[in-house]
Amino acid sequence: MAGHQRPGAVRKTPRKGPSAGTGGYGRRSLEGKGPTPKAEDRPYHKAYKSKQLAERSAAKRGTGRGTRSSRPTNETVTGRNSVVEALRAGIPAKSLYVATRIEMDDRVREALKLAAEQGIALMEASKQELDRMTEDAVHQGLALVIPPYEYADAIDRVNELADQWQKGYIPNAPLVVALDGITDPRNLGAIIRSVSAFAGHAVIVPERRSVGVTASAWKTSAGAAVRVPVAKASNLNTTLKHAQKRGFFVLGLDGDGDVSLPELGLAEEPVIIVVGSEGKGLSRLVRENCDQIVSIPIDSAMESLNASMAVGITLYEVARKRSQASA
Repeated sequence: MAGHQRPGAVRKTPRKGPSAGTGGYGRRSLEGKGPTPKAEDRPYHKAYKSKQLAERSAAKRGTGRGTRSSRPTNETVTGRNSVVEALRAGIPAKSLYVATRIEMDDRVREALKLAAEQGIALMEASKQELDRMTEDAVHQGLALVIPPYEYADAIDRVNELADQWQKGYIPNAPLVVALDGITDPRNLGAIIRSVSAFAGHAVIVPERRSVGVTASAWKTSAGAAVRVPVAKASNLNTTLKHAQKRGFFVLGLDGDGDVSLPELGLAEEPVIIVVGSEGKGLSRLVRENCDQIVSIPIDSAMESLNASMAVGITLYEVARKRSQASA
């Protein structure tokens, strides 16, 4: 019968007005600040968990029988100071995760402002989600996701520079720095900065047992990593031999050198400067593949120079000689 209701039934009318919750405070504060990340980059999405499991599985497989993971993983910078410093340095980040209802301070405000200016996606996440994606690091409510660095191929870069020089497309002879056994990302960042300062064209790092372009290297380079390409060599000695065939002179830096830096006579030629680690120096094979070993005169009380410092001094001397020759 029309209008008949079940005994005891009560018709519920929808409530008007806002419901309990955050009031949209956190979401409105981040709305419209950048593109939405892919599902696999959101820590609360099942696609993110599937991606993490796949990467861990690939990493485990890479530790056995000579196989390696072919897919590099994202890097995460955590903590308010570190995130702000990374954003100031212009590190090309994918997304900035912010804890829901985070307590605002000057660092958080600056991080949000810089991320918005750089077009970095802003995402809200709970503390539990941030703990999970940072593997329980001290994040203070902020986590910056940085994609893997895209390396050029070392031999391709050598060929490109040789062709440009022969055709007159670049004003100065190619100037490249190669790293042999350096594992400190701050050294790499400082070297990239010096290469940029003295009109160098590239940095080469070996694929194995070598530092890569991490967030720490990005920060130390003070943005120079945007201007100076870092190329990866599957085999450094093979790359050096190929470069010699293309007209490069390979100069190794070592305390026991054939020539002192002030007497260097190859500064105006296409050169690759190879620097080894502070402790071990150049490896035997790399040393054998150098056309000349160059030493920097220093006080006898000092055994050696930091790798990045040695590179900076050498690049300055090369730039000075080139400037004198063109004057």
